[in-house]
Amino acid sequence: MKHVIGVDIGTQSTKAVLVQADGRIVGQHAQSYQVETPRPLWAQQWPDVWLAAVEACIRGVLASSGVAAESVQALCIDSLYGGSGIPVDAQGQPLHPCLIWMDRRAQAECEGVRAHVDVERLYDITGNGIDSYYGYTKMLWLREHAPDVWQRTAQFLPPNTYVNAQLTGRVAVDHSSAGNIGGVYDVARRAWSEEALAMLGIPRSMMPDRLVEASDVVGGLLPTWAARLGLAIGLPVVAGGVDAAVATLAAGAAQPGNHVAMIGTSMCWGTIRQSVDARHGLISMPHVFNGAHDLYVFGGAITAGASVSWFRETYCQAEIAAGRAEGIDPHALLEQAAAPLPPGGDGLLFLPYLMGERSPVWDAQASGCFVGLGLHHGRPHLYRAVLEGVSYALRHNIEAGVRGGVALDEQLVVVGGASHSDLWMQIIADVTGRPVHTIAEDVEASLGAAVLAAYGTGLIDADTVRRGWVRPVPRARPDARAHAAYEQLFAEYIALYPALKPVMHRLRAITSEEATP
Repeated sequence: MKHVIGVDIGTQSTKAVLVQADGRIVGQHAQSYQVETPRPLWAQQWPDVWLAAVEACIRGVLASSGVAAESVQALCIDSLYGGSGIPVDAQGQPLHPCLIWMDRRAQAECEGVRAHVDVERLYDITGNGIDSYYGYTKMLWLREHAPDVWQRTAQFLPPNTYVNAQLTGRVAVDHSSAGNIGGVYDVARRAWSEEALAMLGIPRSMMPDRLVEASDVVGGLLPTWAARLGLAIGLPVVAGGVDAAVATLAAGAAQPGNHVAMIGTSMCWGTIRQSVDARHGLISMPHVFNGAHDLYVFGGAITAGASVSWFRETYCQAEIAAGRAEGIDPHALLEQAAAPLPPGGDGLLFLPYLMGERSPVWDAQASGCFVGLGLHHGRPHLYRAVLEGVSYALRHNIEAGVRGGVALDEQLVVVGGASHSDLWMQIIADVTGRPVHTIAEDVEASLGAAVLAAYGTGLIDADTVRRGWVRPVPRARPDARAHAAYEQLFAEYIALYPALKPVMHRLRAITSEEATP
């Protein structure tokens, strides 16, 4: 039996799966790590952390499966959206940590772009907007604040591109990663935009020449890495792409109208379509399958699962201790108490803007809040409000996605850590009014990477990709009464941010003044 390996470099962990050519998963391995956050709103990572995790996961998945190395036909690595990418010198050595998608430091650079660049033209070329989320604004931050790094930078490499280059000695950027950088990529031409690069003052030479499809083979595994990983010399290494799009593919989204929400540390909701308008507030890039024709258009919340983790670690020490004593996940205890509460938790709303917010708000100075607090509220109410707040953010992005009459499938597929929660899946169904489906297997992007590995090396055909290796299964159907209640609550959620925005910005300004020596 022939096998492939799919690896997903995530924000807080790397995961690998070993998969038979018929789609059966025969091995899994994961390794965790931390994001560097040296200052508020900063988030970065040195690429050696990712490279070490990839090595450990590939070795681990081979060891745990007992599969012979010679049966492995291909390897594919996808990755988190790497923001700026890794600035490397002429020898390919990293010069600075990668400013990842969570990093929000490039606010002044965004204002500079708005003041000095033809914004409408940038929208039309790239299909994307202006925000510190985008990699090109983070590149501009490095130009302004790390000029020594800028002077020595030969190229910026997305995380999967960097790892692939280490493994094969060849540099190639997949189109999804290139498009997700934002203001440097011509989404219609599927090429770097000389015009946009000139407007921004970013040298064309810093963008690698070779652009490939996510399913293209970058090169063969070098002998040194073959020995370290326990794989064959020359093993085809397939390009991979941005994790959200790859996870969407794993969940069966390969054709226009399919849409998937990936809810882990962050939340990405995305759909497949063939045109885009940046003015709708969403992000666009070529899809990782049929990318010459289809776009992956998505939006999302910066802190989704991160909001839940923050609440648990900050306020739920009793549940953590009880869970440890009883051998129970503390989330199960919190959900047990929150499930009987009515929609809105007796008059409570939560904005999950704990590191600013992405689409469709696009405000790095937005902040999180609970509104409606009373003495009758306890931890279960607040916990439920956090789950609801992320669900409202999901619906907010879905509504941005259907502007212009874009048709979506009725069902919404949810993947990621959130899919473990029955309560959360029911809340999402009730908030969106859509049946929620999930994937039985506890894999997402890593399985999508395996699909690309198999497709890129001819082990499966395009029809198999479209059918998918896994079938989303029904998980929750919207309750009519709950949905009616959430309709009112969602309207208040939408009204809340504009009302509080001036206060949020003044508080940020006060904090900045206090932090200035």
